[in-house]
Amino acid sequence: MTAIEAVSTYVPQRRVPVSALADELGLSPIQVAMFERFHKLTEVRRDTDASLLDLLLAATDRLTALRGNEHRVRFVLHARAFPVVTPFPHNPLHELCGHRGLGHAEAFTVTQQSCATGLLAIDIAGRLLAGCGEPDALALILAGEKAFTRDSRLLPDTSIFSEGSAACLVSLDGPRDRLLAYASLPRGDFDGEQEDVSARFQRGYKAAMVDVIRAALDDAGVKLDEISVILPHNVNLVSWRRVCRLLDFPLTRVLLDNVLSAGHAFCADAFLNYQTAYERGLLRPGDRYLVAAAGAGLGATFSAMVLEH
Repeated sequence: MTAIEAVSTYVPQRRVPVSALADELGLSPIQVAMFERFHKLTEVRRDTDASLLDLLLAATDRLTALRGNEHRVRFVLHARAFPVVTPFPHNPLHELCGHRGLGHAEAFTVTQQSCATGLLAIDIAGRLLAGCGEPDALALILAGEKAFTRDSRLLPDTSIFSEGSAACLVSLDGPRDRLLAYASLPRGDFDGEQEDVSARFQRGYKAAMVDVIRAALDDAGVKLDEISVILPHNVNLVSWRRVCRLLDFPLTRVLLDNVLSAGHAFCADAFLNYQTAYERGLLRPGDRYLVAAAGAGLGATFSAMVLEH
């Protein structure tokens, strides 16, 4: 059974107020007020001096469980929201593998589900480990991107992206965080750049998120009231209020602190929130918890995982 062995994260120290991004993002005063007052997004994190390789190394070097186990890593996956994140011929993933003794591993990028790709990468890692014939093998998942274009900085009317990164070791079996179920709901009808597509996505978001959460719970054989905490993607606060209302789940059991302090860091949100929950003692042995994410781009994908700590 797929298990998470260890997680490490990096969040830049520099905080940038949303109001200071108005010119570069083309935001009107009304739009700035919407993000700050309605979505409760007041600032994002940026590391202007760091490259994408620097971001990924910052998380990898904090992953103490990797040290001495580099030889066990068979697969390295970079979970990304965007298909292209650096100009050709730069390849920060392969550079990282070369710098950190992982050149022997099969390294590749997973992109197709936008910001929900982090959960997809966990599922893929487990499947690869199950098929490689080496019970002690590990997979390393990396997440994090640079907000280097307007499209990679802004999700119109919904969220503003932050920079940050995460590294996660996955094993075929383990005692700590075992994957009980993974559900993914693709919505190709949300593809396109027309205003009506964006409006339909906004209207259909909470119902789709609720559907995929319930599907994951059903697959795991776990009831919603057995879930100790939901680790969300950090898109904004208002969307999670609506989802919780529809689920009839207490908002106080959704870890929303990082929405305010770290922002929406592409595919790294799940890992950032896991580490926060772990460090605060919100996950006790035997607790079942749920991780949820949504990605918009080439349609939309809604995903949820149920794990046991």
